Amino acid sequence: MDKGELLERYRTYIDCLNRRDWSRLGNFVSDDARHNGEAIGLAGYRKMLERDVAAIPDLMFNIDVLVVDPPFLGARLLFDCTPQGELFGLAVNGRRVAFTENVFYRFASGKIETVWSVIDQAAIRAQLQQG
Repeated sequence: MDKGELLERYRTYIDCLNRRDWSRLGNFVSDDARHNGEAIGLAGYRKMLERDVAAIPDLMFNIDVLVVDPPFLGARLLFDCTPQGELFGLAVNGRRVAFTENVFYRFASGKIETVWSVIDQAAIRAQLQQG
């Protein structure tokens, strides 16, 4: 895939996530997907997303920055949402929080094969401490 194709593919993947179109997830994620070093496969990837949406019903993936160097794509994603209960071990309990995720993907055969993700938990913690 060239840069333009990879960018379009990623934007379509983000749209799939935001529409909760889990039946199409396999069009974008490899059956052998890995997340932060763990082999979770497509089924595990879907379960991870379903858990995220159950905990954060208003979760929307908003692209802030994209950098492409095929087969890699790096993104900074923005979130402004209202998690229920705990988020990353922090008692959010329905408070609105904003945070970012810095994530890198490796694509193979047009699908996400590997994901490395770091979420800015310190930003969430700081907002909760502010009251």
